[in-house]
Amino acid sequence: MRQFAETGLVALDLANTWDEYLDDPERLPDATALHRFCRELGGRGELGGRGGLAEGGELSVDDLRAVRAVRERLRAVLSCDPPARTRALAQWAGELPIRVAVEESDGAPRQRLTAPQGADLAERLAVRSVAELLDLAASGDWERLRLCAADPCNDAFVDQSRPGKRQFCSTRCANRAHAAASRARRR
Repeated sequence: MRQFAETGLVALDLANTWDEYLDDPERLPDATALHRFCRELGGRGELGGRGGLAEGGELSVDDLRAVRAVRERLRAVLSCDPPARTRALAQWAGELPIRVAVEESDGAPRQRLTAPQGADLAERLAVRSVAELLDLAASGDWERLRLCAADPCNDAFVDQSRPGKRQFCSTRCANRAHAAASRARRR
């Protein structure tokens, strides 16, 4: 079974919970899978662990539906080219209940986007996704944020290659695309 925590970013891992290579592409089919997603990616307690899940630690079908809606919005943002992606991200951020928290980091204040107290799981995921995408842009990797070029895959990834020309999310997709191109040339 494929793990949810693959990229180190909740935003990308959430976007990648739809896998066209699977017979059933939905990787969040039920509340149990959503609970596992939260546990794997919870890290700082915002998603999983004590107080991270809905009241009583149980997730409902409504939570699942809301998280899937966040995923679709996130995938819509990621599918844009960088200038349009910036506008789409700004619009989405403007619709979310975002708070700014000030923390100390190495003796200096640093701002961090957070969801308000009592926000549901979908809102916390949306706010964390927006915050991670903004951090990605601030690090200079906004242009390197891509969707896989292998059809039918649409997984999101950050191109960490030196030349910045990577097209595929994984070796699996690169091999499939290259094999398909080779077969097409032989015909």
